[in-house]
Amino acid sequence: MTKEPTVTLTVRGAEKRDGGRGIARIADAARQQLGVLSGDTVALDGEQTTVVKVWPAASTLRENTVQIDAETRANAGVRIGDEVTVRPISVADAESVTVVPKANFSLDDVDTLEAAAKRELLDRPVSTGERARIERLGDAGLFVVSKTDPDGTVRVTSETDVNVSLSNLLDSVMPAQSGDDDAPLAEVTGATYEDIGGLDEELRRVREMVELPLSNPELFRRLGIDPPKGVLMYGPPGTGKTLIAKAVANEVNAHFVSVSGPEVMSKYKGESEERLREIFNEAEENAPAIVFFDEVDSLGGKRDEESDMENRLVAQLLSLMDGLESRGEVVVIGATNRVDAIDPALRRGGRFDREIEIGAPDEGGRREILEVHTRGMPLADDVAVDRLAATTHGFVGADLHALVTEAAMAALRRARDAGADDEALLSVEVTREDFNTALASVEPSAMREFVAEAPEISFDDVGGLEDAKQTLVEAVEWPLSYANLFEATNTEPPSGLLLHGPPGTGKTLLARALAGESDVNFVHVAGPELLDRYVGESEKSVREVFERARQASPAIVFFDEIDALASQRGESHEVTERVVSQLLTELDGLTENPNLVVLAATNRREAIDPALLRPGRLESHVEISAPDEAGRRKILSVHADDKPLTDDVDLDALAEELDGYTGADLEALVRNASMRAIREAADEWGAEEANERADEIVIEKRHFDVAREFVRPTT
Repeated sequence: MTKEPTVTLTVRGAEKRDGGRGIARIADAARQQLGVLSGDTVALDGEQTTVVKVWPAASTLRENTVQIDAETRANAGVRIGDEVTVRPISVADAESVTVVPKANFSLDDVDTLEAAAKRELLDRPVSTGERARIERLGDAGLFVVSKTDPDGTVRVTSETDVNVSLSNLLDSVMPAQSGDDDAPLAEVTGATYEDIGGLDEELRRVREMVELPLSNPELFRRLGIDPPKGVLMYGPPGTGKTLIAKAVANEVNAHFVSVSGPEVMSKYKGESEERLREIFNEAEENAPAIVFFDEVDSLGGKRDEESDMENRLVAQLLSLMDGLESRGEVVVIGATNRVDAIDPALRRGGRFDREIEIGAPDEGGRREILEVHTRGMPLADDVAVDRLAATTHGFVGADLHALVTEAAMAALRRARDAGADDEALLSVEVTREDFNTALASVEPSAMREFVAEAPEISFDDVGGLEDAKQTLVEAVEWPLSYANLFEATNTEPPSGLLLHGPPGTGKTLLARALAGESDVNFVHVAGPELLDRYVGESEKSVREVFERARQASPAIVFFDEIDALASQRGESHEVTERVVSQLLTELDGLTENPNLVVLAATNRREAIDPALLRPGRLESHVEISAPDEAGRRKILSVHADDKPLTDDVDLDALAEELDGYTGADLEALVRNASMRAIREAADEWGAEEANERADEIVIEKRHFDVAREFVRPTT
């Protein structure tokens, strides 16, 4: 008798798009060893046995690993990092399958649930006691298979009757749970690792600080060290701090106590401290446990002489965290978007042992998050998740969730407006146009607290300045588009550029057009607005500018009138000197972030501190001078080509005659001529007739001649 082939593989988390699908991705070498093809069924033997379909893995997956989602890990009784034995298996087709939903539903929901469950389970192998999820129902979509016909592992086909039982059978079909560490996992609820996109590195760091102490405390005892007491996660709102805490608690089978900072507060002396003690006692009694403090800055703010209650709360929290060693397997996780507001005593070793920044996701992270939120959504063929990820700079996870929800609502509104009935609404698809509608109404969080924008102008809106445009493209677009070339030649792109020249020559417009052309965010900072008479405030403002820009990267930080902010030290005010020092520090750190470029503009280059102008800082100096004749012609085209000009208006002749006019002067000239034409029409026709005859208005040469008397050249 031929021995059945088996392989032993290490469990890894599933790809984001595979969450809830009940499949196993295995490397080609392992599949060949097992003799299975894509779509075949295999058994995973862990603490329990479950059967799944095999799908090919990405070429980057290590050969000795298998990727399975949270429900499959629970069905096999394993965690990430455990080993499973994989073997091929054949299964019979199911006559019928009965499932029990975890959430409470009414009898009116049964038909819809049965259709959704059959759609979710179609062509999947299942057996009694296993968990699965209807992705479109979120947390309420978890259900358990309570009965199959025939018994054992079966495959759901289009001929299978899938029945939903609302009887309270969930406890009876769940595997028994013993108290030892090696027991199968408890019921999966809430978030899983597959629900967290774009935070793989941050999640790994949280897991090693939380998962090991809770699931393998004996490792620390054997090494003779204390396990970590706490993890502090900080970053902008909506980046996934709470989601990570919930997912880790679910995956390690730990009791989860969630505490919102303000709910502990009480006006009565001693009551707030008592609530804190009760929280830690609950965690101790249900260990292993995670105590999660959301908005921990409201509980653990910096102590001072005027805040008696806050001081007592911090002291109590310090005492409780110091006592965690005697409390057993309890880990504290804190989350905040104001990390500097937390009392320093909480941030030392032995309390919050590690601080992990949960920042705004990059393009790859946004793609993963969108895959999470759209995996249960019927998307039309014209929806490209990659394109959405590329155009949602500054969006955090919560924003992307809101975007997907708003797109779905737009699809429903569109279908209702088209007269679709309830049955037709069930088959509606979310289109690219629905996402475009949603993009107009969802504002990215990472850009909300600071003035950042995505300009809609391009180089076509800037007349002339071809050399300057090329220099800017090479400095900003090339590092993003040709990152491999820069890496292969070990070349660092310029971190900063200075645009200098007379007022009105187009420095600000050029910077905005570069951001629009490069499809990156644009942070516009007027130099004087950062200055503050109080010590430390101006430097803090500079730090916040760069911090927000990093969160919204790729981005361009544009300092307009930088001479007011960074004039030469020794000849300027003390505040300005401190700001220059802070700017130098921030610019020196930009080489590590190719997605962030600093542009500055001035018409007084000689007034800027020389330290800012050396290589490695604002190293490229681009002169934006008054345009020549060809440049003036292009600028006039930008501002006048779409206007109703009469034949006697010769833009070529105007360009030749307007020597010394800057771009701003030429725009003002065209505007002045247009206003004169409007004034004449308004005086001659009156308001009602003018509106009716608006298409008859023209701008003549004489309007330009008069305008030239009022708009004089700047240079």
